[in-house]
Amino acid sequence: MSDREVKKTKKDGEGDILALCNTGEHWSPRRKVDVISDIESRVHRYFVRWPEGNATDIHVVNGSSGKYLRTDRDNTTRNNLDDLPGC
Repeated sequence: MSDREVKKTKKDGEGDILALCNTGEHWSPRRKVDVISDIESRVHRYFVRWPEGNATDIHVVNGSSGKYLRTDRDNTTRNNLDDLPGC
């Protein structure tokens, strides 16, 4: 398993994550469906390193409208991937 640091996200008009990005990396951008497959099959670990220095893993959540990606940077219920800039 290799680690992939995520620095940006591509979102649709409603703010849903479509892809994860890290400019200059050969895998970037990576579509959400492919990231989900990578995580579930344990091929790659995706994570975000936050400005304060801590890193959090991105994981797959089974929601009512299907699978989606999220990370929990803090103790809130919101998806902190939304805090990343667009790519």
